[in-house]
Amino acid sequence: MTIDLADRAAELRALHRPGDPLVLPNVWDAASARAVAAAGFPAVATSSAAVAETLGHADGEATPPGEMIAAVARIARVVDVPVTADLERGYGLRPAELVERLLAAGAVGLNLEDSDPATGRLVEVDEQVALLAAVRAAARVAGVEVVINARLDIFLGGGGDPAGRLAEAVDRARRYRAAGADCVYPIGLTDPDAVCALVDAADGWINLLARPGGPGVADLAALGVARISYGHHLHAAVGARTEELLAAVRAGADPFGSARPVASG
Repeated sequence: MTIDLADRAAELRALHRPGDPLVLPNVWDAASARAVAAAGFPAVATSSAAVAETLGHADGEATPPGEMIAAVARIARVVDVPVTADLERGYGLRPAELVERLLAAGAVGLNLEDSDPATGRLVEVDEQVALLAAVRAAARVAGVEVVINARLDIFLGGGGDPAGRLAEAVDRARRYRAAGADCVYPIGLTDPDAVCALVDAADGWINLLARPGGPGVADLAALGVARISYGHHLHAAVGARTEELLAAVRAGADPFGSARPVASG
Protein backbone atom coordinates (compact mmCIF):
# COMPACT_ATOMS: atom_id res chain seq x y z
CA MET A 1 0.00 0.00 0.00
CA THR A 2 2.86 2.40 0.82
CA ILE A 3 4.32 2.08 -2.68
CA ASP A 4 0.91 2.73 -4.24
CA LEU A 5 0.34 5.78 -2.03
CA ALA A 6 3.82 7.12 -2.80
CA ASP A 7 3.03 6.85 -6.51
CA ARG A 8 -0.32 8.53 -5.98
CA ALA A 9 1.33 11.41 -4.11
CA ALA A 10 3.83 11.87 -6.93
CA GLU A 11 0.96 11.80 -9.43
CA LEU A 12 -0.94 14.46 -7.48
CA ARG A 13 2.13 16.69 -7.22
CA ALA A 14 2.81 16.39 -10.95
CA LEU A 15 -0.71 17.65 -11.70
CA HIS A 16 0.23 21.03 -10.21
CA ARG A 17 1.53 23.03 -13.16
CA PRO A 18 1.84 26.82 -12.87
CA GLY A 19 -0.15 28.36 -15.70
CA ASP A 20 -1.86 25.04 -16.47
CA PRO A 21 -3.46 24.41 -13.09
CA LEU A 22 -5.05 21.39 -11.52
CA VAL A 23 -8.80 22.09 -11.27
CA LEU A 24 -10.54 20.59 -8.24
CA PRO A 25 -14.34 20.67 -7.88
CA ASN A 26 -14.37 19.87 -4.15
CA VAL A 27 -16.49 16.94 -2.97
CA TRP A 28 -18.32 16.01 0.20
CA ASP A 29 -19.16 12.29 0.02
CA ALA A 30 -18.56 9.13 -1.99
CA ALA A 31 -21.28 9.93 -4.55
CA SER A 32 -19.92 13.39 -5.35
CA ALA A 33 -16.38 11.95 -5.51
CA ARG A 34 -17.52 9.33 -8.02
CA ALA A 35 -19.18 12.04 -10.10
CA VAL A 36 -16.03 14.19 -10.18
CA ALA A 37 -13.84 11.25 -11.20
CA ALA A 38 -16.37 10.10 -13.80
CA ALA A 39 -16.39 13.62 -15.28
CA GLY A 40 -12.69 13.16 -16.05
CA PHE A 41 -11.02 15.20 -13.33
CA PRO A 42 -7.60 13.69 -12.53
CA ALA A 43 -7.81 14.17 -8.76
CA VAL A 44 -10.41 14.57 -6.02
CA ALA A 45 -10.32 17.12 -3.20
CA THR A 46 -12.63 17.35 -0.21
CA SER A 47 -14.11 20.51 1.29
CA SER A 48 -14.04 20.54 5.09
CA ALA A 49 -17.11 22.79 5.25
CA ALA A 50 -19.11 20.60 2.86
CA VAL A 51 -18.06 17.34 4.55
CA ALA A 52 -18.83 18.78 7.97
CA GLU A 53 -22.33 19.84 6.92
CA THR A 54 -22.93 16.43 5.34
CA LEU A 55 -21.96 14.80 8.64
CA GLY A 56 -24.20 17.14 10.65
CA HIS A 57 -21.48 19.40 12.05
CA ALA A 58 -20.40 23.00 11.61
CA ASP A 59 -17.19 23.99 9.88
CA GLY A 60 -14.29 25.11 12.05
CA GLU A 61 -13.12 21.77 13.47
CA ALA A 62 -16.48 20.98 15.06
CA THR A 63 -16.32 17.59 13.31
CA PRO A 64 -14.66 14.87 15.42
CA PRO A 65 -11.45 13.87 13.63
CA GLY A 66 -12.52 10.23 13.44
CA GLU A 67 -15.65 11.20 11.51
CA MET A 68 -13.76 13.47 9.13
CA ILE A 69 -11.08 10.87 8.42
CA ALA A 70 -13.73 8.18 7.94
CA ALA A 71 -15.46 10.39 5.37
CA VAL A 72 -12.15 10.86 3.54
CA ALA A 73 -11.64 7.09 3.56
CA ARG A 74 -15.05 6.48 1.99
CA ILE A 75 -14.22 9.00 -0.73
CA ALA A 76 -10.78 7.52 -1.43
CA ARG A 77 -12.24 4.00 -1.57
CA VAL A 78 -14.55 4.72 -4.51
CA VAL A 79 -12.18 6.56 -6.88
CA ASP A 80 -9.05 5.57 -8.76
CA VAL A 81 -7.45 9.02 -8.72
CA PRO A 82 -5.38 10.78 -6.04
CA VAL A 83 -7.36 12.25 -3.15
CA THR A 84 -6.40 15.33 -1.16
CA ALA A 85 -8.26 16.12 2.06
CA ASP A 86 -9.14 19.44 3.64
CA LEU A 87 -8.22 18.78 7.29
CA GLU A 88 -8.64 22.34 8.57
CA ARG A 89 -5.86 22.84 11.14
CA GLY A 90 -5.36 19.16 11.88
CA TYR A 91 -7.98 18.69 14.62
CA GLY A 92 -5.35 18.89 17.33
CA LEU A 93 -3.64 15.69 16.19
CA ARG A 94 0.10 15.35 16.41
CA PRO A 95 1.71 15.64 12.95
CA ALA A 96 2.80 12.00 12.92
CA GLU A 97 -0.70 10.83 13.81
CA LEU A 98 -2.26 13.22 11.31
CA VAL A 99 -0.11 11.83 8.49
CA GLU A 100 -0.66 8.25 9.62
CA ARG A 101 -4.44 8.65 9.63
CA LEU A 102 -4.44 10.52 6.33
CA LEU A 103 -2.52 7.71 4.62
CA ALA A 104 -4.61 5.01 6.30
CA ALA A 105 -7.66 6.69 4.75
CA GLY A 106 -6.04 6.41 1.32
CA ALA A 107 -5.47 10.13 0.77
CA VAL A 108 -2.13 11.59 -0.32
CA GLY A 109 -2.61 15.33 0.13
CA LEU A 110 -3.97 17.70 2.74
CA ASN A 111 -4.90 21.32 3.37
CA LEU A 112 -3.72 22.95 6.59
CA GLU A 113 -4.98 26.38 7.70
CA ASP A 114 -2.92 29.04 9.43
CA SER A 115 -5.73 30.48 11.54
CA ASP A 116 -7.20 29.26 14.80
CA PRO A 117 -10.59 27.60 14.06
CA ALA A 118 -11.93 28.71 17.45
CA THR A 119 -11.13 32.41 17.05
CA GLY A 120 -10.40 32.95 13.36
CA ARG A 121 -7.15 34.69 14.30
CA LEU A 122 -3.93 34.01 12.43
CA VAL A 123 -1.47 31.84 14.29
CA GLU A 124 2.08 33.11 14.63
CA VAL A 125 4.09 32.41 11.52
CA ASP A 126 6.77 30.50 13.44
CA GLU A 127 4.12 28.18 14.87
CA GLN A 128 2.70 27.45 11.43
CA VAL A 129 6.14 26.93 9.93
CA ALA A 130 6.89 24.41 12.69
CA LEU A 131 3.61 22.56 12.00
CA LEU A 132 4.26 22.35 8.27
CA ALA A 133 7.82 21.18 8.80
CA ALA A 134 6.67 18.52 11.26
CA VAL A 135 4.03 17.23 8.83
CA ARG A 136 6.63 17.09 6.04
CA ALA A 137 9.05 15.22 8.32
CA ALA A 138 6.34 12.74 9.35
CA ALA A 139 5.44 12.13 5.70
CA ARG A 140 9.06 11.36 4.87
CA VAL A 141 9.26 8.92 7.76
CA ALA A 142 6.09 7.26 6.44
CA GLY A 143 7.64 6.97 2.98
CA VAL A 144 4.96 9.03 1.24
CA GLU A 145 5.69 12.62 0.20
CA VAL A 146 2.16 13.87 0.78
CA VAL A 147 1.17 17.05 -1.04
CA ILE A 148 0.78 19.86 1.50
CA ASN A 149 -1.48 22.77 0.55
CA ALA A 150 -0.81 25.50 3.12
CA ARG A 151 -3.82 27.74 3.46
CA LEU A 152 -3.03 31.41 3.94
CA ASP A 153 -5.92 33.06 5.80
CA ILE A 154 -4.67 36.64 6.07
CA PHE A 155 -7.05 37.89 3.37
CA LEU A 156 -10.21 36.51 5.00
CA GLY A 157 -10.64 39.24 7.62
CA GLY A 158 -10.23 42.22 5.31
CA GLY A 159 -8.97 44.48 8.10
CA GLY A 160 -5.76 46.47 8.34
CA ASP A 161 -3.60 47.93 5.61
CA PRO A 162 -3.91 45.98 2.32
CA ALA A 163 -0.23 46.55 1.49
CA GLY A 164 0.73 45.26 4.92
CA ARG A 165 -1.40 42.17 4.46
CA LEU A 166 0.22 41.43 1.11
CA ALA A 167 3.72 41.88 2.50
CA GLU A 168 2.97 39.47 5.34
CA ALA A 169 1.33 37.02 2.91
CA VAL A 170 4.43 37.02 0.70
CA ASP A 171 6.65 36.39 3.73
CA ARG A 172 4.41 33.58 4.94
CA ALA A 173 4.23 32.02 1.48
CA ARG A 174 8.00 31.91 1.20
CA ARG A 175 8.45 30.50 4.67
CA TYR A 176 5.68 27.91 4.24
CA ARG A 177 7.28 26.67 1.05
CA ALA A 178 10.69 26.52 2.70
CA ALA A 179 9.15 24.50 5.55
CA GLY A 180 7.88 21.84 3.15
CA ALA A 181 4.54 23.06 1.79
CA ASP A 182 4.06 22.27 -1.89
CA CYS A 183 1.38 24.85 -2.55
CA VAL A 184 0.11 27.99 -0.81
CA TYR A 185 -3.60 28.77 -0.76
CA PRO A 186 -4.40 32.49 -0.20
CA ILE A 187 -8.11 31.96 0.34
CA GLY A 188 -10.17 35.10 -0.11
CA LEU A 189 -7.60 36.81 -2.36
CA THR A 190 -9.09 38.29 -5.53
CA ASP A 191 -6.77 41.15 -6.56
CA PRO A 192 -4.79 40.05 -9.65
CA ASP A 193 -1.71 42.11 -8.78
CA ALA A 194 -1.56 40.56 -5.31
CA VAL A 195 -1.98 37.10 -6.82
CA CYS A 196 0.93 37.76 -9.16
CA ALA A 197 3.10 38.86 -6.22
CA LEU A 198 2.35 35.59 -4.45
CA VAL A 199 2.92 33.59 -7.63
CA ASP A 200 6.38 35.14 -7.82
CA ALA A 201 7.03 34.38 -4.14
CA ALA A 202 5.95 30.75 -4.44
CA ASP A 203 7.31 29.94 -7.92
CA GLY A 204 3.77 29.59 -9.21
CA TRP A 205 2.69 27.06 -6.59
CA ILE A 206 -0.44 28.95 -5.64
CA ASN A 207 -4.00 27.63 -5.18
CA LEU A 208 -6.87 30.04 -5.90
CA LEU A 209 -10.53 29.67 -4.99
CA ALA A 210 -13.00 29.90 -7.88
CA ARG A 211 -16.03 31.88 -6.77
CA PRO A 212 -19.58 32.06 -8.17
CA GLY A 213 -19.69 35.00 -10.56
CA GLY A 214 -15.92 35.47 -10.35
CA PRO A 215 -13.19 34.97 -12.93
CA GLY A 216 -13.29 31.68 -14.81
CA VAL A 217 -10.66 28.98 -14.87
CA ALA A 218 -8.92 30.43 -17.93
CA ASP A 219 -8.60 33.85 -16.31
CA LEU A 220 -7.26 32.38 -13.07
CA ALA A 221 -4.84 30.14 -14.95
CA ALA A 222 -3.51 33.16 -16.82
CA LEU A 223 -2.26 34.51 -13.48
CA GLY A 224 0.20 31.62 -13.38
CA VAL A 225 -1.29 29.60 -10.54
CA ALA A 226 -0.86 25.83 -10.16
CA ARG A 227 -4.20 24.88 -8.63
CA ILE A 228 -7.83 26.05 -8.65
CA SER A 229 -10.44 24.75 -6.25
CA TYR A 230 -14.12 25.40 -5.66
CA GLY A 231 -14.33 25.01 -1.89
CA HIS A 232 -17.85 24.54 -0.56
CA HIS A 233 -19.53 26.35 -3.47
CA LEU A 234 -20.60 23.27 -5.46
CA HIS A 235 -22.08 21.72 -2.32
CA ALA A 236 -23.93 24.97 -1.62
CA ALA A 237 -25.28 25.03 -5.18
CA VAL A 238 -26.48 21.42 -4.89
CA GLY A 239 -28.16 22.33 -1.60
CA ALA A 240 -29.91 25.30 -3.17
CA ARG A 241 -31.16 23.16 -6.04
CA THR A 242 -32.42 20.55 -3.58
CA GLU A 243 -34.40 23.26 -1.77
CA GLU A 244 -36.00 24.26 -5.09
CA LEU A 245 -36.98 20.66 -5.82
CA LEU A 246 -38.44 20.19 -2.36
CA ALA A 247 -40.43 23.42 -2.65
CA ALA A 248 -41.92 22.15 -5.90
CA VAL A 249 -42.84 18.82 -4.30
CA ARG A 250 -44.38 20.62 -1.31
CA ALA A 251 -46.46 22.75 -3.69
CA GLY A 252 -47.71 19.67 -5.52
CA ALA A 253 -45.83 20.52 -8.71
CA ASP A 254 -43.55 18.37 -10.81
CA PRO A 255 -40.06 19.07 -9.39
CA PHE A 256 -38.46 18.09 -12.69
CA GLY A 257 -39.78 20.99 -14.74
CA SER A 258 -43.47 20.50 -15.54
CA ALA A 259 -46.04 22.80 -13.99
CA ARG A 260 -48.72 20.11 -13.82
CA PRO A 261 -49.71 18.96 -10.31
CA VAL A 262 -48.39 15.64 -9.06
CA ALA A 263 -51.07 13.02 -8.47
CA SER A 264 -51.53 12.21 -4.79
CA GLY A 265 -50.53 8.82 -3.50
